[in-house]
Amino acid sequence: MGLIKDKLALLPEKPGCYLMKNAENKVIYVGKAKVLRNRVRSYFTGSHDSKTQHLVSEIADFEYIVTRSNSEAMLLECNLIKQHHPRFNVLLKDDKTYPFIRITNDQHPRLEVTRQVERDGSKYYGPYANAGAAAQTKNLLDKLYPLRKCKNIPKQVCLYYHIDQCLAPCEYEVSDDVNKEMVDEIHRFLNGGHGEIRERLVSKMMDASDRLEFEQAKEYRDQIEAIDALMVKQQVTFTDQIDRDIFAYAADKGWMCVQVFHVRAGKLIERNVAMFPYYAEEEADFMSYVAQFYYDDQVAPKEIFLPVGADAETLEQWLNVKVFVPRRGEKKKLVDLAYENARIALEEKFQLIARDHSRTTQAVVNLGNLLGIGTPYRIEAFDNSNIQGTDPVSAMVVFTDGEPDKREYRKYKIRTVIGPDDYESMREVVRRRYTRALREKLPLPDLIVIDGGKGQISAAVDVLENELGLYIPVCGLAKDERHRTAELLLGDPPRDVDIARDSHEFYLLQRIQDEVHRFAITFHRQTRGKSMLYSQLDDIKGIGPKRKQLLLKHFGSIKKMKEASVEEYRKLGIGDKLAAEVLKKLRAE
Repeated sequence: MGLIKDKLALLPEKPGCYLMKNAENKVIYVGKAKVLRNRVRSYFTGSHDSKTQHLVSEIADFEYIVTRSNSEAMLLECNLIKQHHPRFNVLLKDDKTYPFIRITNDQHPRLEVTRQVERDGSKYYGPYANAGAAAQTKNLLDKLYPLRKCKNIPKQVCLYYHIDQCLAPCEYEVSDDVNKEMVDEIHRFLNGGHGEIRERLVSKMMDASDRLEFEQAKEYRDQIEAIDALMVKQQVTFTDQIDRDIFAYAADKGWMCVQVFHVRAGKLIERNVAMFPYYAEEEADFMSYVAQFYYDDQVAPKEIFLPVGADAETLEQWLNVKVFVPRRGEKKKLVDLAYENARIALEEKFQLIARDHSRTTQAVVNLGNLLGIGTPYRIEAFDNSNIQGTDPVSAMVVFTDGEPDKREYRKYKIRTVIGPDDYESMREVVRRRYTRALREKLPLPDLIVIDGGKGQISAAVDVLENELGLYIPVCGLAKDERHRTAELLLGDPPRDVDIARDSHEFYLLQRIQDEVHRFAITFHRQTRGKSMLYSQLDDIKGIGPKRKQLLLKHFGSIKKMKEASVEEYRKLGIGDKLAAEVLKKLRAE
């Protein structure tokens, strides 16, 4: 902390970006600031919510980069997030790309859905909120306009020609004028001209019906219905036909919801929603989201609307498009509408969380009633893990009021058991856990859950009651031949407890079982990986305990050690001769 305090005193009062790093020198968060000194210092002063405290607790160092303007800081922040993929930015950065409809710039153009916008002369329309909406629009246009379908022109006509969805330039001459006319029609359609095209189809349908060509009339009718289903009348319309994106956000309890309305040719056609935790100031993280939305050549519209308080000037400089902060009239109402949608979505999220919490709390009460033990506010669960007796470990997880309490999780290396003996392993870990709990006066659980059947339950109860004098209810979750939770057992001798498979109580027990199993397996893999590494390095002269630990920490796995070069070992202070010996030994094995 002394290093951080010294560096905080040297921060400049200039715009720029800052990179927060953890103890392993890995970038965990990237942010930007108009005044670096004020923003970075704010992390280490005052009070924060638990989410931000978690971020701050992992910060071991930081760097900063001064920029000439806020606009430069915005672009730099986008680049740094793309480069480092910081863990605490992962929900803020919108790394998904939105689909567009593209008319290719070829002699015989093609219509396609793409997520890559390139400067290749093609025409792009969108973005669409999801691939389904874009594909649905393209399918309709394929039926209306028979542009080329094949990516590479074949030597003979294909199915699309026979169903009237391609003019087959592979075999028949298609003039540039014909292609241009279809492209112009598609352009009008995607820019709001579907009403005119619908009227034309209605006229063709009536003419076909008058000529008693009912199959042709039916095709026109189907196309009209497809247009009607796709282009539902919007409440929001503008007469100036300008493409706009409207942004607004709502923030509460450390979470932010951003809503983006896409207005194309005066009509609101799509909406995008993003929800993520934020760690800087509301406005700063909102502007980071907007900047990243248009990163990587994402097509920007003619105009962008932002809520009051947003840094419109910086975004306008960077994107080179008109950015407005409407304060009255219909445009302000549209921003307010986006805000209202964001507020409702965020409120709904918290309501669902509260509902899930109340259901979980009730499930804990119901489970206690089912077992006849009172409400098990604190549940401790155990699981063993080994492969044919090698590197045996055990793990314990704690659930308080039905929710995991990860600060209370514990790992155990089995010390006294030789070979794959699950019962004796359970005896050892239960003995160690509750001997310490008694000695240090730690809180005891209301219920112990064993991942196993009658043998494991009996072993745990024997240690608790006969060795430690503790009478804590013990239940076990036995699995069937498909490794699925099959029955709930309680007490010694264990008896079956009738529990509905579709109940919240059964789901709670499954969550506990899955969590303790995950925790045990993860610990076993770590332990086994270390023991494998140590055993393979044991015979190499010059590799002692400290160097083994150094190699394990740096490379993390045998595979990476084998693939490393002598130069990488040299960076760790290991000479070329010894490095060559290590590589020879590992690659031989």
